[in-house]
Amino acid sequence: MPNPIYLDHAATTPILPEVREAMLPYLGDLFGNPSSSHAFGRAARAGLDQARMEVAEAVGCEPREVIFTSGGTEADNLAVVGATLAAAQRGDPRLVAVSCLEHKAVLAAAHAVRAMGGDEIILPVDGAGVLDLDAVDAALRRKPAVLSVMWVNNETGVLQPIPDVAARCQVAGVVMHCDGVQAFGKLPVDLRTLPIPLFTISGHKLGAPKGIGALIVRGRALVEAIIHGGGQQFGIRPGTENVAGAVALGRAAKLARAGQAVEAKRMQVLRDALEERLRAVLPDIHIVAEHSPRAPHVLAVCVPGTDSEALLMHLDMAGIAASGGSACSTGAVEPSHVLLALGVPRELALGLLRFSFGHDSTMSDVDRVAEVLPKVVARVRRLHGELQRA
Repeated sequence: MPNPIYLDHAATTPILPEVREAMLPYLGDLFGNPSSSHAFGRAARAGLDQARMEVAEAVGCEPREVIFTSGGTEADNLAVVGATLAAAQRGDPRLVAVSCLEHKAVLAAAHAVRAMGGDEIILPVDGAGVLDLDAVDAALRRKPAVLSVMWVNNETGVLQPIPDVAARCQVAGVVMHCDGVQAFGKLPVDLRTLPIPLFTISGHKLGAPKGIGALIVRGRALVEAIIHGGGQQFGIRPGTENVAGAVALGRAAKLARAGQAVEAKRMQVLRDALEERLRAVLPDIHIVAEHSPRAPHVLAVCVPGTDSEALLMHLDMAGIAASGGSACSTGAVEPSHVLLALGVPRELALGLLRFSFGHDSTMSDVDRVAEVLPKVVARVRRLHGELQRA
């Protein structure tokens, strides 16, 4: 069998050698607690401070605005629930507005606000998967505690008009949160030029390990802590910091910023090539949001007469790793809420495949998928036909 092909970088990425090298000392001799005042603690603190500076320089904010978390999910919850708690302390309503395409971390956080006695506004999108800006304006008139919109959808790659939404929030005096997990490193991101008070990134989408992320908090009063303990990280996210993880995220963020333009162009060439090849070998394939603005690293397709689980199993047997959508929704028997929001018919949505590219993806990967997928589709359709006749 040929070497395995990994095309699921939107789910997670392999750790980059430079990142591994940067974090290793903090898993060994530099093991101190960064809150300790002795030499061991000071050495750990120095690594943490350097990591915070690297993240800040990469995204365009101040080091004091970088709050390390256990990943994107915690950062999203801190933004949505933490901003709601801060609003409640000011005597403002516990109201949040989120797009219908958000990651489950944001949607579940919004549902949690409702369970706390608050309320949520779910913002619709059009058939192209782009946010309805009239609905945004209507939501802003209700003065939510926070309005949360992801920049790049993790299942389809569709881009949202984040600069426009950020400007509208700023004029309305409403705190905006942007889940930038799939955007940073793939798109130009500079918070110096964007009025986004709360911004999420995740390490394992950038070549850092799992279990580390950050929320950029551009003002201490914007959020209240959602976990409680000591005074670490300005009291916003208490607890002994994951120094090795933070160092890894800092280095990964620095590399992602430096290589963004070149990598984005390279990945878009690969994505467009795969899209063209699949159209040729599978004429009835449905390219999700094909006329929408999309990030360069994600290609989502639906294959009529199939289902994701069977397609992925046969692709895996052929040595190709892809996804049926969000890795946080695996095991779900229902079609993606994202595709349904885009108006994709349920039966078609059940055949979703997501191919996502990374730094180690090559044109030979594209060639291999274009060769194997038609055979896999034929096999799955044949099995479906046999089941229906049984």
